[in-house]
Amino acid sequence: MIPVTKPYLPSREALDRYLDGIYERGWLTNNGPLVQELTARLETYLGVDNLLLVSNGTLALQVAYRALGITGRLEPTEAITTPFTFVATASSLKWDGVSPVFVDIDPYTWCLDPAQIVAAITPRTRAVVPVHVFGNACEVEAIDSVAQLHGIKVVYDASHAFGVTYKGESLLKHGDAATLSFHATKLFHTVEGGAIVFKCKEDLERARQMINFGITGPESIDEIGINAKMNEFQAAMGLCVLDEIERNLAARKAVWDQYMTALGNKMVFQKRTLGATNNYAYFPVLLESETHVKKVIARLNEQGVLPRRYFSPSLDCTSLYGPANSPVSQDIATRILCLPIYSEAPADHVANALEIEYE
Repeated sequence: MIPVTKPYLPSREALDRYLDGIYERGWLTNNGPLVQELTARLETYLGVDNLLLVSNGTLALQVAYRALGITGRLEPTEAITTPFTFVATASSLKWDGVSPVFVDIDPYTWCLDPAQIVAAITPRTRAVVPVHVFGNACEVEAIDSVAQLHGIKVVYDASHAFGVTYKGESLLKHGDAATLSFHATKLFHTVEGGAIVFKCKEDLERARQMINFGITGPESIDEIGINAKMNEFQAAMGLCVLDEIERNLAARKAVWDQYMTALGNKMVFQKRTLGATNNYAYFPVLLESETHVKKVIARLNEQGVLPRRYFSPSLDCTSLYGPANSPVSQDIATRILCLPIYSEAPADHVANALEIEYE
């Protein structure tokens, strides 16, 4: 079977060397030396400051909200976000009592439409949470300008955007914070894990205390905290994957290029934001109708190919997060299909199976 993605597994010998060090030190968690090393190396590789490693990407969002004072614990609070995303973007808000308010997406880039943000702002709005969907950069200047004008925070869900640059600088530098997911299926992973990149060092330091139960010293607790620390075994995997990241990127680009050569004049693709790089994290295509999507999935399944309908349904259509008010997102969500892309994905086999539909 050919899955939509497959975890990148680095050199076992290299991983074993890191694991040997963990066994020798007996230091398994609580900001160990490998977590410190991975933090420093990721800041260098990504070109950012104020990076905090955490145990998963959902907690990255939740800790970022709390560190920036975005919480519904004390009063009714709203955050404007996109319905065309993985459910964790919205559930992480609702989990902390913040009501997600959906605005529609751009029909071409599939990212949150900044032109619709202002109309959704109310006295309860505390933040905007845009998503760099499939690693495609949002209109960051427009979003940041609206947020600054109205005095609200911006937290970018950058789970798909590892390594993406915009106008020559890290995309993660935009907003008050940007979060990353290091889940096993991501381009860069630590098996499970995530990170937050803060604009301000003060927010980083507050978050650092939060992820360790709010403990600030041997006998002091100054924050309402949680356990969101990354452990040494996660960091060991991350360091090995980072060592081989260029090889992984090159292999994924080769798969992407094969798809574009075979399918480029047959399908509709996401419009890439000018000035932003591509990390080849996903290969989404837009088909004519939901009926056609189901037909193509059936055809590919017959060939042992398992694509995925990321992201369907549009979150505003679900009972937990409605009401439905985003027609563009709803339309895209019914017609979207992500094809297998990972370093060893047999793009020729997938493309050949797809081409049957277009003969």
